[in-house]
Amino acid sequence: MPSHLFADRPAPQPPQRGTVDALITRTRRLRGDVDAVRRETVLTDDEVQGRWHRALCDLAVHHLDDLGEHLGQLKEGFPAEAAEELAAELAGYGSQDGRPDSTPTGSLLSRVGSAEWNLLTDEASWSEELYQIFGRSPESGALSLDELPSVLFAEDQGLLTAMVTDCLVDGKTIDGEFRIVRPDGSVRTLHMMGEPVLDADGCTASMWAVLRDVSELRRSQRTVRESRDTLQRQRQIAQTEHRLAVELQETVLPPWRGSPRLPRTGPAALDLAAHYLPSASSALIGGDWYDALELPDGQTLLTVGDLTGHGVSAASGMAMVLGALRGMALAGIGPGPLMVHLNQLLETSAQPALGSAVCCRYDPATRTLAWAQAGHPAPLLFREGTGQALARPDGVLLGATSGAAYEQSEVRLMPGDMLVLHTDGLTRRDVTDKPGSDRLLALAPRLAEARTAQDSVRMIVEECGEAEREDDACILVARIGF
Repeated sequence: MPSHLFADRPAPQPPQRGTVDALITRTRRLRGDVDAVRRETVLTDDEVQGRWHRALCDLAVHHLDDLGEHLGQLKEGFPAEAAEELAAELAGYGSQDGRPDSTPTGSLLSRVGSAEWNLLTDEASWSEELYQIFGRSPESGALSLDELPSVLFAEDQGLLTAMVTDCLVDGKTIDGEFRIVRPDGSVRTLHMMGEPVLDADGCTASMWAVLRDVSELRRSQRTVRESRDTLQRQRQIAQTEHRLAVELQETVLPPWRGSPRLPRTGPAALDLAAHYLPSASSALIGGDWYDALELPDGQTLLTVGDLTGHGVSAASGMAMVLGALRGMALAGIGPGPLMVHLNQLLETSAQPALGSAVCCRYDPATRTLAWAQAGHPAPLLFREGTGQALARPDGVLLGATSGAAYEQSEVRLMPGDMLVLHTDGLTRRDVTDKPGSDRLLALAPRLAEARTAQDSVRMIVEECGEAEREDDACILVARIGF
């Protein structure tokens, strides 16, 4: 019967590549098989061989439990592709050149070595694999129990001494880990299991142990922990940025309740309503805005727009642009010149961005709408059950061209007319490749029956707001009073 000192076995063939669930199933089945072998192991006349078999089974069960835990982590929160990488590790593709190796340096299931220390003769016997684990040549000889601590980390030497003392004095089994420094300077983590061997009088004659290099396993565990911590920090940062973007957006956009009327007094006032539609991913808060503002001369500012980007930067840029727009409108600057100034603002901004916008100035005394646009969908005019897009004056995207000029147009409105201003996230082409504005214009007969601007917004949201969208959108509806 071969000596237990040289009972090293090649690593069992691993499961073939597949899904995480398949790997978990195979691991559980293998764990059960090993556990059954362990229970069936009976001490024979060769007690040393029996102990060796039991120790190998205990070690295999211990690390199969570890493997099952890692696979569970893969299934819960890591990409499925990682299962393929783990399968490659299990298959032994851990050598430096990427080819199969009988003793893979990077394998998570590296082979074990064994040792016996005879207390009577002070001799130490190591298996060939253990020499490889310690980076020693067989010619240099095995380390005795007194010499073994010399290759350990200083902080681990006390742990090894305590384990050996408990084993030799109190007959306790050894089950622990320590770190060694090999002759080439590399650091390895070893898992050691063993127990004392008694002579015929019941006295401790020797101590044997099996040792496994678990450096790659512990490295993988650290990587998993660090990756999990990093993902958690990134998730917390994303949640914080999302909350800040939402709060900033809610602070800037008008907090309307119901349908306000501007100007507040006089005929031909505007009945107003607006709505913000988030993207399919609620995390993507964009730079869309809508606004209506009563001006000192009795006129009303109407505007919608969109800045590129998402998150806090887009929301803060939107707040900057909308603040500048309001200030210039209050100063009496018309829509065309106002767009020129906004273009200059984005050009000189510390955070360059592109933006589209439409800006309207409504005079209730003459029911005249003066407006300009910058690469933005034109307002839609609904009158007596029909709808059309206003002819767009020239104007490029804000921040796209230095010194751009923006034309200004005027249109005379009638009592009962309705204007719909929106950002392009609402009307991007659908699966039929039809312009999205056609869907809004097709609502003209229904919108003619709406009693308030709020009713009109509700109809538009029912038509265009239910489907998932890649970008957020804004709608502003203004009905001309009698």
